[in-house]
Amino acid sequence: MTPDAIRLRLIDVRAYERPVTLRLPFRFGVVTLREAPQLFVRARVRTAEGREGEGIAAELLVPKWFDKSPGLSNDDNFDQLRRSLASAQRHAIAVGDDTAFGITAAANAGHRALCAKAGLNGLVASFGQALIERAIIDALGRLEGVPVGELVRANRLGITSALTPDLDGFALDRFLATRKVAASIAARHTVGLVDAITRAETVGKRLDDGLPESLEEVIAAYGHRYFKLKVGGEIEEDIERLAAIAAVLDRDAGAYKATLDGNEQYENVDAVMTLWRRMGEDARLGKLKASLLLIEQPITRAEALSKPVHPLARDIAVEIDESDSDFDVFPRARALGYTGISSKSCKGFYRALLNSARVAHYGADGGHYVMSAEDLTTQGGVAVQQDLTLASLVGATHVERNGHHYVDGMAGAPQAEQDAFLAAHGDLYARAANGRVRLSIKDGDIALGSIARAHGLGTALQPDWSAMRPSAALAGA
Repeated sequence: MTPDAIRLRLIDVRAYERPVTLRLPFRFGVVTLREAPQLFVRARVRTAEGREGEGIAAELLVPKWFDKSPGLSNDDNFDQLRRSLASAQRHAIAVGDDTAFGITAAANAGHRALCAKAGLNGLVASFGQALIERAIIDALGRLEGVPVGELVRANRLGITSALTPDLDGFALDRFLATRKVAASIAARHTVGLVDAITRAETVGKRLDDGLPESLEEVIAAYGHRYFKLKVGGEIEEDIERLAAIAAVLDRDAGAYKATLDGNEQYENVDAVMTLWRRMGEDARLGKLKASLLLIEQPITRAEALSKPVHPLARDIAVEIDESDSDFDVFPRARALGYTGISSKSCKGFYRALLNSARVAHYGADGGHYVMSAEDLTTQGGVAVQQDLTLASLVGATHVERNGHHYVDGMAGAPQAEQDAFLAAHGDLYARAANGRVRLSIKDGDIALGSIARAHGLGTALQPDWSAMRPSAALAGA
């Protein structure tokens, strides 16, 4: 155990939910999302010397991403994620006294075994574990009266290579000592598969709610310089859609950068290579292709880790996302030619930090490895603040951010809760004309100063628990 790590135990977990309705539909992969519950967790911890405190975490229950099985309904997917939380809290409580990271390390195998037995895949298992570990981290920061950045830099969380043996011998404490939350981070705007590209496409179906409804309007409103472009697995359709997007970006977005997200829609690397070749042959896509930083998991989960991707990775960084289901995935992917991995709060705080250490470790041998920060569904308040904090701690300079675009502000939250978050984080939020408190993006950037200073993980505030319903996630757990 690292000398400054604090021992504690998880003694109680409670869960609540709040409905979230999107103002615009969002299509990714096989699903078009219009509404989903947001899950909130309250975790109570007790330190070895007897001090008690509470921490919180929040995450949207997103259907058809964690498990894309077509036979499952959205409600089935929601219940899978609730069951993951129940298993994670049960195993974390059973650990007893340990460091914050030690609880995750000790509970990991049992939690994943129980999830597997219940038919829950590794990504679903990660969801529950991620919420529990974030709530514990938040509780520790609040108890100690320090921001999470201080906990990480002094490794008071007790992070080791116990779950990442390929980092044995790597100067992990020295690496963690360099982690900090920056003053700001750029927002990378996602263009979904049914999103309007031009304002003309919205004629006759506009919301006219004062917020942007097309890519053209988004750029004008927020000044984005980074973009994430979804492709759907049909090459001719993807080429034409990318060309329409490029026409707007080339005209309006200046010296932009972009990433390409396949959301597992291509069957194998050969199909992706065909798309990549066709993009190079199309003069309309010259600037867009030159702007691309990486391709995020284009290959279906069943095939992604079965065959090498070296031919594609020689031209552009290829990243694992949906296949990143446990702590051992990145080295396995690396052996197949993948040179990148994503950070997502819903997959785990510690996994993201340790994978960022791997990027540094692997790159020390002369290779070029990347880590991107993703998660467009994080909602204003607890979830977005915790995810922004993590994205900056892993060293990302831009992060996928679209919750503010598809949802009008802190949807479902009482006005008093919204006002409290605005008062505490005036650099992060702004009040819209309709009174809603919304994420503030200026010249494409999000200010992080107030969340970097907050005691705990990204926010010292509490949401209004009375305005939520108790979740069925922990019933009988």
